[in-house]
Amino acid sequence: MVQPEKKSEVREALYSLSSQVIRVLLFSFVTNILVLTPSGYMLEVYDRVVNSRNHQTLLMLTILVVGLYVMLEALEWVRSGIMQEAARAFDERLRRRVFDTAFAARLKNMPVGSAAQVIADLSTIREAIGAHVTLSFLDTPLALLVLILLFLMHPLLGWFSAIGALVQFLIGFFNERRIREPMMMASRSSNASQMYAGSVLRNAQVIRSMGMLGNMRKRWLTRQREFIASQADASDTAGVNSSLSKLVQSLLSSSLLGIGCWLTLEGKLGGSGMIVGSILGGKVLSPLVQIIANWRQVEGAREAFVRLDGMLRAFPDEEKKMPLPPPKGVLSVEGVVAGAPGSQIQILKGIGFRVAPGDSLAVVGPSASGKTTLARLLTGVWAPVSGKVRLDGSDIYAWNKEELGPHVGYLPQTVELFDGTIAENVARFGEPDMEKVQAACRMVGLGEFISTLPKGYDTPIGEEGVFLSGGQRQRVALARAVYGMPKFVVLDEPNSNLDTDGDAALIHTLQQLKAAGTTVIIMTHRMNILQVVGFMLVLIDGQIKQFGPKDQVLAALKGEQSPKPQASPNPQPQPPRGISLNPAPGGQV
Repeated sequence: MVQPEKKSEVREALYSLSSQVIRVLLFSFVTNILVLTPSGYMLEVYDRVVNSRNHQTLLMLTILVVGLYVMLEALEWVRSGIMQEAARAFDERLRRRVFDTAFAARLKNMPVGSAAQVIADLSTIREAIGAHVTLSFLDTPLALLVLILLFLMHPLLGWFSAIGALVQFLIGFFNERRIREPMMMASRSSNASQMYAGSVLRNAQVIRSMGMLGNMRKRWLTRQREFIASQADASDTAGVNSSLSKLVQSLLSSSLLGIGCWLTLEGKLGGSGMIVGSILGGKVLSPLVQIIANWRQVEGAREAFVRLDGMLRAFPDEEKKMPLPPPKGVLSVEGVVAGAPGSQIQILKGIGFRVAPGDSLAVVGPSASGKTTLARLLTGVWAPVSGKVRLDGSDIYAWNKEELGPHVGYLPQTVELFDGTIAENVARFGEPDMEKVQAACRMVGLGEFISTLPKGYDTPIGEEGVFLSGGQRQRVALARAVYGMPKFVVLDEPNSNLDTDGDAALIHTLQQLKAAGTTVIIMTHRMNILQVVGFMLVLIDGQIKQFGPKDQVLAALKGEQSPKPQASPNPQPQPPRGISLNPAPGGQV
């Protein structure tokens, strides 16, 4: 069965601007007539004033021309304003979708630069809509009026102008064909250079401390040279075609003057007609010359349209669904097979378990066993390849996150904070409920630290929490996860940056969550956190090795590690790969 083609939201947004375009065309009709003001003034001066030598006629004509010039500039200002209004309307219609698409693309593991490119593409198209080159496109059909006037003056002038317009069109056509590939290469090289520079800047401390700046700079310079070379190629091509276009316009104006002079000598054209014909011929080609001169902007907007349209089709807008009641915290994982988005490698291989509301589960296992992948599945960040993760019987990935979010707390392994105050970060950048903010910060042991700050909870923490230590960032992120006492909390290595006091505060937090009836899932390597959990799951190579009440799992693991009878007088225990019940440095398990 043939699938219906997905609608183009970008095209629909452009079609919605038809009313503004029609208004501009109406104004353009008037402006293209007013553009003939200098020619008309010249004709009247030659035909009336020079022959009659009437100063009053000259004065009145001059006053009329000044008024027409003022009207022309006023209409040009109005035309430009209408197109700016259209550009804003286009942006307003798509800005939410574009932002959501960039966000969804990042969740699918697309590079940051590629995901953010859609926002830049929206800006590129918006700027092109309000640019003068768009007005030149709208003026092109109306240039036929001038061409008709030239035919009325004399067919030879009209045909010569038509041939010049055809040559300009061919220059524009081949310009588009020749500049497209260099422009695409320049765009790709520019994106690669910017993405690499952003990566270097984000890791400035590591690069500086280990003397990597020279090597990283060298790699960036290579990418930058590729970008400059591609851009220069595109600019050279566009520059040559622009020069050819201006040359054709100049030759046509002079040629029309010569033809007009010849027709005047033959008695087939009035004396002023040769000058007017030359001016009108230039008006025929003027829009085409403007388009070709600004073709890089046109081509850039076209490329942005293709990319933006493709991204919006790839990430369609989520359909509105029936609101669901707040969750109670019943977690069910059903035969889940999963990997990172865009990867064919399976990380989790058919796992399934169930956690009752108010219970706590510790997920342990060696590195690369799939704990972080599981955390992302449990919070609905990633979708499984097969199987389901359900919260209160509903698919958590499909659940509207704006609706579900206040009832879920998540602390990722890599702490992610945002530029703003402590209160704004803890309150998830909604309207802060200071009682809940303070309660969450006290719960994780931040209250005393915040009381020492000059601005307290209104203290800015900088981008990514740069003004805080690693442990403080983790505690702020933990306070954000427990803000409002959600019914379902997932903590991925919540104590990786905590000291002894931080560990004690984390234990206190987990006890508080348990008392409130919150379902808590903890991915951890540390042994001390097991004292406050009721259930335990051992994950190895993406599969469940053990699952059940904590004491039973620990007993089973202990039994697996007990020495077996061997011929050697000093047998050594052989634990399951990646799991050890002996406290390692830092109390890891």
